[in-house]
Amino acid sequence: MATDIKDTVHAVEAAAVLRLLPARPRLLALGEPTHGEDTLLDLRNELFQQLVEQEGYRTIAIESDCMTGLVVDDYVTTGTGTLDEVMERGFSHGFGASAANRELVCWMRAYNVRADNDGRPASERLRFAGFDGPLEITHAASPRQALIALHGYLAARVDADLLPCTAETLDRLLGTDDRWTNPDAMMDPSQSVGQSAESGQLRLLADDLVALLDAETPRLLATTSRDDWDRARLYGRTAAGLLRYHHWMADTSPSRMTRLCALRDSMMAHNLLAIAARGPALVHAHNSHLQRHKSSMQMWQGPVEWWSAGALVSAQLGEEYAFVATALGTIRHQGVDTPPPDTLEGLLYALPEDHCVIDAPRLATALGHTRPAPRVSPWFGYASLDPAHLDRIDGIVFIKDVPQS
Repeated sequence: MATDIKDTVHAVEAAAVLRLLPARPRLLALGEPTHGEDTLLDLRNELFQQLVEQEGYRTIAIESDCMTGLVVDDYVTTGTGTLDEVMERGFSHGFGASAANRELVCWMRAYNVRADNDGRPASERLRFAGFDGPLEITHAASPRQALIALHGYLAARVDADLLPCTAETLDRLLGTDDRWTNPDAMMDPSQSVGQSAESGQLRLLADDLVALLDAETPRLLATTSRDDWDRARLYGRTAAGLLRYHHWMADTSPSRMTRLCALRDSMMAHNLLAIAARGPALVHAHNSHLQRHKSSMQMWQGPVEWWSAGALVSAQLGEEYAFVATALGTIRHQGVDTPPPDTLEGLLYALPEDHCVIDAPRLATALGHTRPAPRVSPWFGYASLDPAHLDRIDGIVFIKDVPQS
C-alpha cells in the first residue's frame, strides 16, 4: 500500500499539477481547509506565478468580496490608489491583513508595470478578482453600491426613457444602509428588511436594469470598453443577488439557512463563470466552496447541505474546471496535532516530503474500496479532507506542518 501511495506523489509545481488533469482547465481551483495561514497563501502565490510565467494564466480569483476586489484590480492594472489603501479597502473577511496577500498584490503590480515602466498591453496584464458576494457571516451588505453603479452606467449610455426608474427613486427605496446591514437579522428574521414593500420594488427594478443591460449589449459594447461592460454585469449580478439574499434572510421556514448558504455559493458560481469567460484563472477559496460534492455545515438549528460553487461551475464547465484540494498534517498552534495513522492525512503524513502534490484518482485506486477513516478535527477552523470524496478531486496539495504565521 505504501509503495502505491508513494507512486502518486509529485512536486508542488504548476506543471506537475496540470499534468494530472485530462485537459487544460479554464478554472484551476485550489482549495484550502482553513483560512488565515500564510503558509498556504505563500504556496498559492508560488503556483500562480508559475501559472503566469509558464502557462499563460492572467487572473487570480479569491474568496473575497467581488465589489471590493475591484479596488485591487484597479491597483494592479493601472496603479490607482496606494498599496496601504488597497490592502485596507480591497479585501473582505480580514484578508487584507495577510502578508502573503500583500506580497501577491505587490508582485502583480510589478509584473504589470514591467522593468521598462511602460506597462504591459491590456491583453497581457494580470487581473485580480474577488468572487464572493458582499457577505459576512453576521450580515449582508446593502445593495446600494451595486444598484446605483449599474443605474449610473446605463443612464450615461442609453435613452432616458428606457430606464425603469431614476437614481432618486432607487435612493428613496434603499433608505439608510444600516437597515440592510443590521447584524441581528441573521439570527432574527423579523429584523430583516428583505421582504419589505421597498425591497420587493427594488428586486423588480434590479431585474429590469439587468434586462436592459442585456438588451442594449450591442450598443454598449460599441460605445464602451468590454471591461466597463463586464463591471456593469458584475453590478447587476451583485445587486440582484444581494436583494435575493436579503429576501430570504427574512424567511422563517426551516430551510432558511440552507437557502442562504446555497444563495451565497450560487453568487460565487456566477462570478466564477464570468471570470472563466475572460480566460484561464487560478481560483483560491475554502475547499468547501470549490469541491464537486455537496457542502455541509452544522448550524444552530441543525445540519444544512447545499451545492457548492465548485459543484455548480463543474456541472457547466466539465473538464474546463479542475479542483485541487489542500490537506494538512499539523497546525499545532491551533491544537491540530499529528494525524492518526488510520486517516487519509495520517497516511500522507508518513510520506517523507514536507509538501507535495498527490494524484488523487491514483491514490483512490491505490486505496481501493477500503478508505481511511475521516479525520476528526479538534479545532472548528480546520476541515479535514473526506476520503469518500477522492474520486471527485483532481489532486491534493499536502502540507505536513503549518507553522504559525
